[in-house]
Amino acid sequence: MCGIVAAVTQRNIANFLINGIKKLEYRGYDSSGLAVIDNKNNIVRIRCVGKVNELIKKTNKKKILGSIGVAHTRWATHGKVSKENTHPHISSNIIVVHNGIIENNSTLRGFLKKQGYIFSSDTDTEVIAHLLHWEQNKKKDSLIKVIQNSIKKLDGNYSMVVIDQNNPSKLIAARSGSPLIIGLGTEENFIASDQIALLHVTKRFIYLEEGDIAIVARKEINIFNKNNSIIQREEVVSNIEYKSAKKGKYRYYMEKEIHEQPKSIRNTLKNRLTNSNKVHFSELGSKENNIFYNTEHIQIVACGTSYNAAMVSRYWFEELANIPCDVEIASEFSSRKLVVRKKSLLITLSQSGETADTLSALRYSKKLGYLGNLTICNMKSSSLVRESDFYILTKAGLEIGVASTKSFTTQLTVLLLLVAKIINSKKENNNTSKRIVQTLSILPVRIEEILKKKQLIQDMANTLANKKNMLFLGRGNQYPIAMEGALKLKEISYIHAEAYPSGELKHGPLALIDKNIPVIMIAPENSLLEKNKKNIKEICSRGGIVYVFSNQEFDYEENINTIKLPYVEELIAPIFYTIPLQLFAYYVALKKGRDIDQPRHLAKSVTVE
Repeated sequence: MCGIVAAVTQRNIANFLINGIKKLEYRGYDSSGLAVIDNKNNIVRIRCVGKVNELIKKTNKKKILGSIGVAHTRWATHGKVSKENTHPHISSNIIVVHNGIIENNSTLRGFLKKQGYIFSSDTDTEVIAHLLHWEQNKKKDSLIKVIQNSIKKLDGNYSMVVIDQNNPSKLIAARSGSPLIIGLGTEENFIASDQIALLHVTKRFIYLEEGDIAIVARKEINIFNKNNSIIQREEVVSNIEYKSAKKGKYRYYMEKEIHEQPKSIRNTLKNRLTNSNKVHFSELGSKENNIFYNTEHIQIVACGTSYNAAMVSRYWFEELANIPCDVEIASEFSSRKLVVRKKSLLITLSQSGETADTLSALRYSKKLGYLGNLTICNMKSSSLVRESDFYILTKAGLEIGVASTKSFTTQLTVLLLLVAKIINSKKENNNTSKRIVQTLSILPVRIEEILKKKQLIQDMANTLANKKNMLFLGRGNQYPIAMEGALKLKEISYIHAEAYPSGELKHGPLALIDKNIPVIMIAPENSLLEKNKKNIKEICSRGGIVYVFSNQEFDYEENINTIKLPYVEELIAPIFYTIPLQLFAYYVALKKGRDIDQPRHLAKSVTVE
């Protein structure tokens, strides 16, 4: 989950490194550091605990002159947050930054201690640095050979960048499980965990594949695959605009990304709705109709917010397409023996496409006999996209806030489009699929209407911001939306929140009800409304305070507070009701003074299991 930036250029790169690593702070912000080989061939290293702004302050106090270097922002795995554990790590002439986990680091640490190496940190990264140095001294090989030999001894998922002080004209990058890209310049080249760090200097990228090792010099790049053979990787030109990485008029990225949802959903729908009210995915090949026609079961695997989106879609697949659907958390999917249903299609769901648990589940699934595997993802260049049989892009645009917002609603949009697509693959000119297409075309306008109600939601948030616990309730396909609302509140405000199906209230959670625990209920007008009203009465009769998100008024009890929302079609109501819960979490966190875009202990892209 850590962020890596490196460069080999003709110009001084200290400012480039800290500006690049600042853009990757969403990947980890416990501590940060950089190392540059200066014009006198000395290693200059600066490390500090805290966010990248602390590194910027320290770097600005030093005049660093060098044209090759590396920077890193850390999400702590091995070792506490401290300067000693902060990257880069050095072993004599070897400089290493690393993202991932080396699972056999304890064994390697013990071996290296016997060879006389002294460790100054608790990290698995320092193990890599000493191992490389030991291999280099043992065989006197080139650094590329040293790395090729060393990685055979490493267990785990990782990416790393290495610099050798004795040959300060090259960067060496290795990828095994965690993403790493090369940015192409004119007589200068770059390496990063994510293209966002490099968009201000290039739009030309090479994405390293699993097992690749790259030698990156100013004028030349050589890539070796996992078989140690030289290979050419495709150059990709990014269409992401650098300005989209800026907050603009908004205080936080999360606020900006909440308000971008109508645009993101329009982009997701663009060129996918035909004049005959059908769905067309240009990404899918000719085999799509055959696979969808033969699909008799759907298995969805995801983590976090993506899991909540998958849970909503289960209702859609079963109710609208009459296809049984199971949803499982990716880490659990990979941890048990599975029975695969007949003609089952596996769907993986991820914003980044680099989520380690979901990638592991995809790789595991390929041994199990699924009909095929489809990924729904926001990043075309991601590992999930490249390793899946076929894919659909969500087209949410760049999302920087750690708490997912527009990536969630565009995932839901694509999932509902997919329901319509599968229905049509099985039965042409189906009225249900036409209704899905017609209703989804209205969705961006419905969300714009709800964003006009944000003051009402902010007032509610200001009232509840001092609470320590909250319950979220929903029925049917609104239950996963309650789960997402509770997750958002936990993530950015640090208030304990739990979600339950409304019908489960009597089976335990009712014991928690008192005036100090607000209950947030999602209760739109639908066939389940009367049952939700009964739950509300049960809460009020026990002294509980209820805040109801609905297009109906609930005024029969003084303990009820209705957040009256505009009308929305029932089919798209789960997507619609997500928006006020995002705003609620945002305004609660704002009132509490939290760091909304970078909540503690979390990172945007979870690339370790």
